[in-house]
Amino acid sequence: MKILYITNGINGAGGLERVLSVKASYLADQYGYDVIIATLNEEYHHPFYPFSASVHFETFGAGGSGLSYVLNYCKAVKQLVREVQPDVISVCDDGLKGFFIPRIIGKKFTVIYERHASVMLNDSAVSHQIMKWLARDFQKLVVLTKGNLQEWPAGNLQVIPNPVSFYPGGSSSLENKRIIAVGSHSYNKGYDRLLEVWKKTADLYPDWSLEIYGKSSGNHEYENLAASMKLKNISFYAPVDNIQEKYQEADIFVLPSRSEGFGMVLIEAMACGLPVVSFDCPHGPADIITTGQDGFLVENGNIEEFADRLQRLMNDGELRKKMGRAGREQVKKYLPEVVMKEWDALFRNLVKKENPSLLPRP
Repeated sequence: MKILYITNGINGAGGLERVLSVKASYLADQYGYDVIIATLNEEYHHPFYPFSASVHFETFGAGGSGLSYVLNYCKAVKQLVREVQPDVISVCDDGLKGFFIPRIIGKKFTVIYERHASVMLNDSAVSHQIMKWLARDFQKLVVLTKGNLQEWPAGNLQVIPNPVSFYPGGSSSLENKRIIAVGSHSYNKGYDRLLEVWKKTADLYPDWSLEIYGKSSGNHEYENLAASMKLKNISFYAPVDNIQEKYQEADIFVLPSRSEGFGMVLIEAMACGLPVVSFDCPHGPADIITTGQDGFLVENGNIEEFADRLQRLMNDGELRKKMGRAGREQVKKYLPEVVMKEWDALFRNLVKKENPSLLPRP
């Protein structure tokens, strides 16, 4: 079966790129799919995350601005699909333009849409209404959490969570007195809120450190904010491709986000045996965390409660280890061999409707 993923790019260090590397590689290597990933205006392909050598990459271009850009984008998409002739097209573009692809290429092809972000991230009310209207054109619209179902009209929805990127053989020792956060320096990721939490915590625990991994903003907003707040024992690091090692050197994972599409970093940290503290933001953490068992889910924006739950874990090594063990067990349902069965079944059922002679995999 030939699958064409259409996305903006695969060279970045974001969650979508990481998930796509896992999914595309698994489909190619374990199920024998012919997988093509097409990126927009990406002159070269140098993925931050590893892809299987069996995955193929294409680039389609769309230059200009305004109406010229729209026309060039439509032309490029049509040409790409005509050349590839895929069995299924999966659109992985959280912007508005991706919703027009079924109308651009017509009804000849099977097209699904994968939504990797909450509409609360950056969509205006107007663009979201347009998206909901156009969403009916897809054979399936796949979201990541039960909470995401509320954002889209019923009819063609399906929930398939992200697969975890890794599941190491061993857990963190949880004895290094390190707290870790992972994610780009955007307003949505809530690092200003995390700095407020750390302000209430750092002086009480001078032997603990907070480490933040992620792409910095151009003006180093949060590094400067931390300096102006005179925060101690806090470090900022660029994204690393061996983030698993950093999780395994830490004791607690924190997620201060204002919204999430899923919370990939949560299941990665839990796979490494870390207890987690997260705001109950829309949507994702509530699907992943069983509060009091594998971590703490905190009222969204409640700085005092977040600091209290974090400090409780810092004070109690046995609680950290108990929650860490529970988290590792909990995230087994996100292993690729579990999640990718759902994707294989979805793709085959969609193609079977168009080609009844294609039997489902035994």
